[in-house]
Amino acid sequence: MNRRKRLAVLSAIMILAACIGGFIVPAGADNQLYVENEWNFADGSMDVSGGIPENASGVLDRIRRNGVLRVATEYPDPEGAEMKLAARIAERMGVKLEIIPADYMQVLPALSEDQCDLTISAVAFTPGRASAYTLSKGYYYPDNGSVTGFVVKEEHKEFYTSKADLEDKVLIARSNSLQEALTAEEVHSYKEFRRVSSIQTVFEAVQYGKADAGVMDLETARNYIESHPDCGLAVVEGFTLQPNQHYLGYRAAAKKGEVQLMYFVNGVIDEVLESGEYLRWNGDAQ
Repeated sequence: MNRRKRLAVLSAIMILAACIGGFIVPAGADNQLYVENEWNFADGSMDVSGGIPENASGVLDRIRRNGVLRVATEYPDPEGAEMKLAARIAERMGVKLEIIPADYMQVLPALSEDQCDLTISAVAFTPGRASAYTLSKGYYYPDNGSVTGFVVKEEHKEFYTSKADLEDKVLIARSNSLQEALTAEEVHSYKEFRRVSSIQTVFEAVQYGKADAGVMDLETARNYIESHPDCGLAVVEGFTLQPNQHYLGYRAAAKKGEVQLMYFVNGVIDEVLESGEYLRWNGDAQ
């Protein structure tokens, strides 16, 4: 095959890959492809023992050229488990680590604004996040998990016994949260579903009658009610929303399309989970 024909075939393959996968990156001579799975997160891994591969592209190649991995987090303590994970990723890459502190609402937008290469900040899977960012496999699964339920006015809590009681109610949850995703997946009948930017707004909306029930993590709800005994709110006892397996676990995040980078991150996650190091860093290991 002459050079012109080879180039034509190569171009056709690249176009086909783009059409099929959307975010597929060729891995090199072995013709492996880096892909996101059916849930839109990267669950594949690469061997990280040799550092960043020669065929690196996108952000992974930029990290190698710049010699720095920039990680945004809400938890910047270098002695914390997540920053130890970030340090291990940088070590395996053979680059320096730059930690970029950010509040909860900014850790993911920092990726889109190119302020960082990676976010490691107890990010949970939601369909919205998976459609906007490339997520890693889970690196930490809390034993008690996250139980999602409903917060209502104290005097109304006896009226809520099942999902059927939500049919004529206005529900509210923090936008782009696990609670928003679970409501969309499990609650199919309600009067209105509102999305707001903060958990505090969810509490206030229910407290002042702007919504009937707030959908949120129950531990967070109970802590709030205990700290605000005069708020007039109560947790609904008796029914909760249970996440499927793919929602569980904290995940690293990168710009959408940076699947090769996430395969490297997953390789490090595999390493620290198999060795038990992450649990020791987090204080969970006996």
